Amino acid sequence: MTRYIERRIERHQLPYYLKVYNRYTDQQIGYLGNVSEDGLMLISQLPLLVGPDFELQLKAPLAGGELQLINLTASCLWCQEDATPGHYDSGFMLLQAPAEYQQLVGALREYFSFLPMSASA
Repeated sequence: MTRYIERRIERHQLPYYLKVYNRYTDQQIGYLGNVSEDGLMLISQLPLLVGPDFELQLKAPLAGGELQLINLTASCLWCQEDATPGHYDSGFMLLQAPAEYQQLVGALREYFSFLPMSASA
């Protein structure tokens, strides 16, 4: 019997996916599905191996059309088939992430958060 553990990490879903690459080969692995300060979910067309560490690179767009390269080391904790046929979701725990990743998480949280509007007329 599978036992599900309730997660306590707040996650932020990304309706527009950022591409994720192998840092050393520059091969696209998949798309960023959601993020937290301590991890991320990747959506790919092939299942990923659970257990090993991955050297990942996010290519985040900056103002002016430039790309910010964010290098991460992360361990794949799980992989399961996505609701979309032919796609897989994989959960990663970050082992090493630069300050730019935390800034990206903060920017995404701010961008996708719905703050209450003031009642002033």
